[in-house]
Amino acid sequence: MRLITDIFAFCADETPKFNTISISGYHIREAGSTAAQEIAFTLGNGIEYVQAAVDAGLDVDEFAPQLSFFFNAHNNVLEEVAKFRAARRMWAQIMEERFGAENPKSKQLKFHTQTAGSTLTAQQIENNVVRVAYQALAAVLGGTQSLHTNGKDEALSLPTEQSVRTALRTQQILAHESGAADTIDPLAGSYYVESLTDGIEAEAFEILEEVDTRGGMLDAVKSQWVQRQIQDTAFERQREIEEGERVIVGVNEFRVEDDEPQMDLEEVSEEEEQAQIDRVQALRDDRDQEATDAALAGLRDACRGDQNVMPHIVDAVKAYATVGEICDVMREEFGEYKPGQ
Repeated sequence: MRLITDIFAFCADETPKFNTISISGYHIREAGSTAAQEIAFTLGNGIEYVQAAVDAGLDVDEFAPQLSFFFNAHNNVLEEVAKFRAARRMWAQIMEERFGAENPKSKQLKFHTQTAGSTLTAQQIENNVVRVAYQALAAVLGGTQSLHTNGKDEALSLPTEQSVRTALRTQQILAHESGAADTIDPLAGSYYVESLTDGIEAEAFEILEEVDTRGGMLDAVKSQWVQRQIQDTAFERQREIEEGERVIVGVNEFRVEDDEPQMDLEEVSEEEEQAQIDRVQALRDDRDQEATDAALAGLRDACRGDQNVMPHIVDAVKAYATVGEICDVMREEFGEYKPGQ
């Protein structure tokens, strides 16, 4: 939390147009959560960050306009649209009622969306192109500000250049040919979408109320309650798939006998791995080691005191300290989170 509040303060002064943080729910959904759990736990994390910044003396309307979020887009198109709509409404209410935000931009939920890697199948991988397209459509209809579309072969490997191009073209067709991005909130007024939005919002607020009774997201995560909620949902979803209650095309229904991938998969060779190692070593050999050591020592002193650590991180980067070296200093000074401790 110290690093988060230091980033908020530093960027408010130095980079006021830069989005300081991407508060992520993507990993929560990938781990198996429901749509309502995804936005509840993500907004719960947002509440923790904002509260920590306010407690550190920051003005909510100075840093909140630069907060951003990162959500997942799953296969149920209308449910996902409703999820995004509910998240926007909830954040506006949270920022106004909990934190007294007055700047309209402080209440806006800006978010990036990535299509759901966990829905991609190793079987019949061409089907993944369709999955990604529908997920991307849901994100656009739900009002995302930016979008990442996965490659069709990511269940098996890093995507090939051809797969990446197809994923990119999916976005471009949506943007330039489909008309889906021509108006804001295109499904507003649909009885079903409005009903779904209300239902997901109500369920997510119930989850947030439970989080509050447990002392907030930080305590709820430390006690493993959040993880258990997600694990229980993931277990139930897997049971439904294995027992045929939930159809996954090409996996438990509509299978084919010979299902070997009809394409070359991306591979990272040992030579490429060694080349990257050599590049990092060359950087270390060529840099001014005394300057690097001094910058890292300055960062360590800032971590031990109450100075903002961000200027010292910038100094370390300018001195060609690696990300690993910078993180090692902070691990040594702040410790490293381990579940259950």
